[in-house]
Amino acid sequence: MSSEDIIQYEVARKIATITINRPQKAHAFNHEMLIAIHERLLEADKDENVRIILIKSTGEKFFCAGYDLSEVGLGDSKNVKKIIEFGRKVNETILLIKKPVVTQVQGIAIGFGFLMIMASDLRIFADKPIDQLYLRLPEIAISAFPQTGATLLPLLAFGVSYARNLLFTADRIGLEDLKNLNFPSRIFPADILELETRKFLKVLSKRQPEFLYFIKSMLNIMNKGYIESCFDLEDECGDVVYSKMSNNELHEFVQNLHKKYPKR
Repeated sequence: MSSEDIIQYEVARKIATITINRPQKAHAFNHEMLIAIHERLLEADKDENVRIILIKSTGEKFFCAGYDLSEVGLGDSKNVKKIIEFGRKVNETILLIKKPVVTQVQGIAIGFGFLMIMASDLRIFADKPIDQLYLRLPEIAISAFPQTGATLLPLLAFGVSYARNLLFTADRIGLEDLKNLNFPSRIFPADILELETRKFLKVLSKRQPEFLYFIKSMLNIMNKGYIESCFDLEDECGDVVYSKMSNNELHEFVQNLHKKYPKR
């Protein structure tokens, strides 16, 4: 299956729809898919016929199961670096492009799938119980260092206390918890999720484009330096996390990070 089949793209009625279509792998991302979705995000942002960008996936069970661990675990360091490089690019692009990005979440989202949802401007969920729809950051449980926004995005979405809870415990978070955190933009019954999402986007797409773009751009500009430095911090820690430092070396490294990176 080609990248065009896996990362599908269409523009209609001022909405660019990016559809992840890899159900046999629970929509898990390899680096070719990351490159493809990054290109589509940039294409949509430049297209004069597009006002809103929608990210969704096929099927019912999974929105996205994260990175393809079979590919990450192949031992090819170059391949892992590509995944980290483009995973960061995708989430940074979702955050910083001028056009609003909406995710339509019909099922389970793990790791990178959860990150894309947090990076988005608005999130539309199917009304499902936690056994059918939950979000999870499993990095600590599977000994995979959190990068590509895995510390920054929970902080932006939920605040420091809940970000720590998600990252340290790797717990599942269901729709009831998300509602208490004011995270969903809309919740619709699963059987009419697509229909109601389109109705919602139709209304949003009629807003004056300058208002849509300037609101997001102003918020981005206010936070851009902070966002970029947080991604850099993740990358710097990721470069040394498996180097088996002594306790004293770890202490010195962390102290230097405190001095190097800006306070909010």
